[in-house]
Amino acid sequence: MRNRGWIVVVGLLIAVFGVSLMSVSAQAPGGACGAGATFTVGAMNRTLNSDGRDRSYRVYVPASYDPTQPTPLVLSLHGFASNPRQQEGFSNWDMLADAEGFVVVYPAGTGFPLRWNSGLFDQAEGAVDDVQFLSELIDQVATDLCIDLSRVYINGLSNGGGMSYRFACEMADKVAAFGGVAGAYNSFGACTPSQPMPVILFHGTDDPIVPYTGGESGDPSGSVFPSVPDFAAEWGAINECAATPETIGDLPASVEGIRYTGCAADVQVLFYTILGGGHTWPGTGEPIPAFIAGVTNTDIEASALMWDFFTQYSRPQD
Repeated sequence: MRNRGWIVVVGLLIAVFGVSLMSVSAQAPGGACGAGATFTVGAMNRTLNSDGRDRSYRVYVPASYDPTQPTPLVLSLHGFASNPRQQEGFSNWDMLADAEGFVVVYPAGTGFPLRWNSGLFDQAEGAVDDVQFLSELIDQVATDLCIDLSRVYINGLSNGGGMSYRFACEMADKVAAFGGVAGAYNSFGACTPSQPMPVILFHGTDDPIVPYTGGESGDPSGSVFPSVPDFAAEWGAINECAATPETIGDLPASVEGIRYTGCAADVQVLFYTILGGGHTWPGTGEPIPAFIAGVTNTDIEASALMWDFFTQYSRPQD
């Protein structure tokens, strides 16, 4: 019965959003930074062989991109049963990239429905190593484009948020900050990042799939999740922050926020509670239908707040 439930959800997502991906030819061979490097502005679909598998991803290069100037990179991971094109639409990262001048990459998970090996699902022997894939993907994009490797940031929705969490824990030397929206966080083992990790989280109190207060999922998977407020507090502890968070002011009535400060290396942990919000990405991007995921809050732009947070941090270089 659980598998039938997921098939219905997958069918609805495909029917509503489709899976078409506009492909634009692009070539940026060899050296990443230099006046002679070639590239194509806009969206393009690419592939990368990782651990013997051909993995796909979508990359967006803004019109302001300068191949002679190291450019920040944002990775945004789709949720379970979603895909890169949908994540692009939900998050509106492209519009922000145009305004702020950074490159965005939307990687694709594996399997059917598409998913990430975040530790949420039972994995067979020889499971996909998505940590390795994402690490290699960063390297590949930095080969193709002029990327500032001190300013690489990762974020995701739902299962993609959970995978971003895992990557931040295991590969803190690769990303400068981590963000999660309606994250399906889980226990894959101890989170012991090699350096303090700036974190920004968003979660709706009425999320029907990943409950705000934790417990069993509201979907047919039967997964069990931690309390999201407790998850934020745990990140505060990992980063050696002061135990009592500060209140974030100047927010709309539909949003509450707290900030953990006094942390190691001057990082912070921010947590935005979306009152009445569903399993959705807050903002004015393409909404997930309410009958699937609940209400999408449009009083804030999660991506814009995330970017403002990311810009405060860069990763120390060797």
